[in-house]
Amino acid sequence: MPEAVAHAGRVPPKADAPVREITFGEAIREALAEEMRRDPKVVLLGEDVAEAGTAFKVLKGLVEEFGKDRVIDTPISEAGFTGLAVGAAMTGLRPIVDIMFGDFIALVMDQVVNQAAKSHYMSGGRWKVPMVIRATMGATRRSAAQHSQSLHAWPSHVPGLKVAIPSTPYDAKGLLKTAIRDDNPVVFFEDKISYAKVKGPVPEGDYTIPFGVADIKREGRDVTLVATSSMVQVALGAAAMLEEIGISAEVVDPRTTWPLDEKTLIESVRKTSRALVIDEGSFRYGVTGELASVIAEGAFYELDGPVRRLGARHVPIPFSPPLEDATVPAERDVVDLVRQMCNK
Repeated sequence: MPEAVAHAGRVPPKADAPVREITFGEAIREALAEEMRRDPKVVLLGEDVAEAGTAFKVLKGLVEEFGKDRVIDTPISEAGFTGLAVGAAMTGLRPIVDIMFGDFIALVMDQVVNQAAKSHYMSGGRWKVPMVIRATMGATRRSAAQHSQSLHAWPSHVPGLKVAIPSTPYDAKGLLKTAIRDDNPVVFFEDKISYAKVKGPVPEGDYTIPFGVADIKREGRDVTLVATSSMVQVALGAAAMLEEIGISAEVVDPRTTWPLDEKTLIESVRKTSRALVIDEGSFRYGVTGELASVIAEGAFYELDGPVRRLGARHVPIPFSPPLEDATVPAERDVVDLVRQMCNK
């Protein structure tokens, strides 16, 4: 794909910055370490974030560099330490809250939805809450119903919150740096299956990616696949399979669900005339419905058929591996549905 398309909307690093292949998890850790070196007001707190480096070992080594005053192990009380972070943000720090599994965001919704998201508005702009809530998402890790949900639609619904859902190591590092520097509360979702599995080129040193700017991961002519988080890899895999049967698929990654780059989504669908939205969250009342609505309203006259959707089945995530795999969209699901849409 052309370089201008591959890097649309990105603030690039220095031209001579070395580029390495690193994992999604390594990109997250690198962004955190660089921001903590850059700004002493950045602190990290959560369960097992210090010596253990979290359950996924993403933060390993940070406590040795920054000490226990800035990498803080907390009691098992998500509501308590998230509320503490809200107060710390309002009084000058830039806390990053680690929610070990995104499912536990249910425990912090009052602090995030009613406190962090509302304080700037209710104070007439006098208070800021510059904090980041890092949370995982995604199934297929055999963690069962209470540790496998993708709940990014929840904070996306709340005015006052920004929500980022990176799909690649490059995006993870650039978006996390943007989140940490933002004066608003940001909920940052990381697909846990991507930490070790997804690798990609990431420049050394500082760069940021602006919120509200989608990225075209692959150009195409016949159908637009709008995919989020780990579903971007599914969409790219499906696009390669579709190419073998003569269907050219464009893959668009919103990267943030709020702010949302409606313009890029609509322009892509106006070009291809067909759209399929793919997300790992629950199909019902979720992200696929919002994105499909944006496309249907903005590209109505260019569409050759209805906007289609693929999301997680409306069931608790099973522990059984075959059943769990069946709940999440896969490459073959995308291919079969696109073939129907294109009458092939």
